[in-house]
Amino acid sequence: MMKEQPTLVIATSVNDIPNVRIVNFIYVKEDKKIYFTSFKDNDKIREFEKNPKIAFTTIPTIDTEHVRGKGIVSKSTLLIKDLADFFISKIEGYKETIEFGGEDLLLFQIAFKEVTVTLDYTNIETITI
Repeated sequence: MMKEQPTLVIATSVNDIPNVRIVNFIYVKEDKKIYFTSFKDNDKIREFEKNPKIAFTTIPTIDTEHVRGKGIVSKSTLLIKDLADFFISKIEGYKETIEFGGEDLLLFQIAFKEVTVTLDYTNIETITI
């Protein structure tokens, strides 16, 4: 599901005010991290700086299949160019997004230790990464 589903919902909370956003993402199994991009100087980044603890879920595309978890978000030490091929191969039109964004498109990562995978209402499992 992490390879196929292109979007992720990220939930933040600052001063007890929750907020959710949908982002395009990739999961790099070797790094055990989720990566996504965001344009600099926006509210999302300011929320991450105030409280890096987030929750996330993939958006089901077939029935109820999804992956959800909690983690810590931070600006990645990698650059978008380091993972550009992954984004371009997964997300249609992302090459143009990267070119348009230039220096203003920042790469973020989510570190997490476990996720709950739901295949259907009876097949739900928590997996340690």
